[in-house]
Amino acid sequence: MNANKTVSRCALKSKLARVDTHVIKPDEYQEIPELTDTMLARAKVNKGGKPVSQNPRELISLRLPADVIARWKATGPGWQTRMADRLKKAR
Repeated sequence: MNANKTVSRCALKSKLARVDTHVIKPDEYQEIPELTDTMLARAKVNKGGKPVSQNPRELISLRLPADVIARWKATGPGWQTRMADRLKKAR
């Protein structure tokens, strides 16, 4: 299937309306296990996102000639990182 193509609810054959109207009954709660102190002690909070960098980048505004930028972009993806590496070596 094409990743860019949207899928309608009918194509998924889902019963979302039925799921939305479902009311949980008391006997369904018995299927859920009790949380113990051991379970909670093993739990990890996943905040998501990338880990904090030891050397974070700083956003700046820099005006460069268009031909310089075009030349770097022509080197392909990752051109900004390669440019930063080159500037780091020029210290």
